[in-house]
Amino acid sequence: MHPRARLSPTALSRAALALSLALFALPGLAQFKVIGADGKVTYTDREPNASEGKVVPLGNKAITAQPAAAEADLPFELRQVAAKYPVTLYVTTTVCEPCNSARQLLKQRGIPFSEKLVVSAEDSEALERLSGAREAPTLSIGPQILRGYAAETWVAYLDAAGYPRESRLPSTYQYPAAAPVVERREAAPARPDPRIARSQPTAPAAAPAPSGIRF
Repeated sequence: MHPRARLSPTALSRAALALSLALFALPGLAQFKVIGADGKVTYTDREPNASEGKVVPLGNKAITAQPAAAEADLPFELRQVAAKYPVTLYVTTTVCEPCNSARQLLKQRGIPFSEKLVVSAEDSEALERLSGAREAPTLSIGPQILRGYAAETWVAYLDAAGYPRESRLPSTYQYPAAAPVVERREAAPARPDPRIARSQPTAPAAAPAPSGIRF
């Protein structure tokens, strides 16, 4: 009887990463479930139109629905990758060297991405709902969520998604401004209570000017 072979933690980690990358790179991996008007259910890896039926994102696809960049300004091949696997970087506004390193890696490689700021407790709660933890930086590449900065792992996932190794962004490209994770909505101006308005005394009507006097 041969002793059972055991894999080291490092080998297990590499095997898990390889399997995840293989699944991530599969072109036919379903990311949406579509329920048609007749009740028929289909699965697809492309984002369907609402006219096709009720669209249900699978996995973590729902959290990456934010536009990563002004896609019209991107080269065709890069625009295709960014549309299929949009990239979003979640960072904190406090001093965070890993966040700075993450941002620098994405920009040096020319990855179009959206940057989301964890500013308030509401933002932290939203990040935890999206990624399963409150960790900065966090990166989403399509349906994949990567918590914590690990350059080699991030590069491997960007490669698997099909992003080019070198920047192909046009010289005029501008990254979108960073915004809080949770969209802030301005409070609507308060409307006066009509009952209070009626209770206020009205100004007396101006008396007609005496004859011969002009204003």
